[in-house]
Amino acid sequence: MIKAEKKVISNLTKCYSIAPLFYKGKNHFLVAAEKVDKCLLFDDDGNQEDVVWEEPGGVMTMVQVPGTDGQFLATHKFYSPNDSKEAKIVKVTPDGKGNWEVKTLVDLPFVHRFDILERNGVRYLIACALKSDHEYKDDWRFPGKVYAAVLPEDLSGYDEDHQLELTVLKDNMLKNHGYYRVEDQGVQTSVISCDSGIFQFVPPEKEGGEWEIRTLTGDAASDAVLVDFDGDGEKEIAAIAPFHGNKIRFYKKIDGAYKMVYEFGEDREFLHSIYGGMLCGRPAFVTGHRKGQRDLMVFFYNKEKDTYEMEYIDRDCGSANVYHYVKDGKDMLVSTNREIDEVALYTITEE
Repeated sequence: MIKAEKKVISNLTKCYSIAPLFYKGKNHFLVAAEKVDKCLLFDDDGNQEDVVWEEPGGVMTMVQVPGTDGQFLATHKFYSPNDSKEAKIVKVTPDGKGNWEVKTLVDLPFVHRFDILERNGVRYLIACALKSDHEYKDDWRFPGKVYAAVLPEDLSGYDEDHQLELTVLKDNMLKNHGYYRVEDQGVQTSVISCDSGIFQFVPPEKEGGEWEIRTLTGDAASDAVLVDFDGDGEKEIAAIAPFHGNKIRFYKKIDGAYKMVYEFGEDREFLHSIYGGMLCGRPAFVTGHRKGQRDLMVFFYNKEKDTYEMEYIDRDCGSANVYHYVKDGKDMLVSTNREIDEVALYTITEE
């Protein structure tokens, strides 16, 4: 059994996105709001150190630019699936004195998730648009896309008038919501989930080469991770489905194809937050949901019973996203409990 010790570190309205940031020689993390509100910088004890911006918000994703002292990319103006036509990716550069310069990297309507992957010394920006157009509320007639570009080391030349050029890697991705970075055989890859399935995007071996796109399953999913839960040397899929859905499913590779081997017996409304990796020395899947009971849960694989088991981290908190790190040998989990405007830091131990 695990024990979660909770500390509320901020009350940020509609808090949403979380990202690690190495800045001034120390580990930090960022938390930003989904609606028009702040982006905050915390040290790894959960103490607020700075306000990065006051607005515009609409932040779905933040990613540090590798090798920099605190420079990062962020989505701006993605306020909801119904209000994201003006969404863009911005670059944010600190001057070390408390000022953070925000400039446009690329306008990309409906950009929801993105990441920076490195392979053989080349950096790639991969960006996922939830949809490609929108005319009325809950309009899903225009499927999303995945874009990519080589990302230069020096980003200083990019702004509103000089934007990064993107190429479409894959289109026709309805409700293109899910993103998770997975290291696979030493290569940084992207697991991207939409209504037509779960896909793994592998960057080119060298600049100018082709991306490899693997179809992992054809089942609709909102988000998914790849983790070796049962310790057999082959990664399983843990997924929440369908879009903003209510099902928690685990898939195992059998005869070369992923088959669903476990589905959690309870429906959980609006599943959203997701983490797949080690927790208290065991492979774990953490997820939380934003409606109904609004619990934050963790699943472990029980080898003796050959099944997955759930434990609670927190109840009635409405987690939108989580970020895990280890400090002084202890497992820490940051959760943006969006539905109660609460940023929480959990210290998780085995009882």
